[in-house]
Amino acid sequence: MEQQPKQGVPAFELRFGGLHLTVRRIPGWLVALVTTSGATLTWWTQR
Repeated sequence: MEQQPKQGVPAFELRFGGLHLTVRRIPGWLVALVTTSGATLTWWTQR
């Protein structure tokens, strides 16, 4: 009998009509990209 991997609570879940998007783990590079982009945008608009 093969054991199924545990399915924990998703990090992000979006349900919109027929669209169902589930993200189990958010990659570190994506967090870094969003943070850097936000900091750059803030710096650019405050110039």
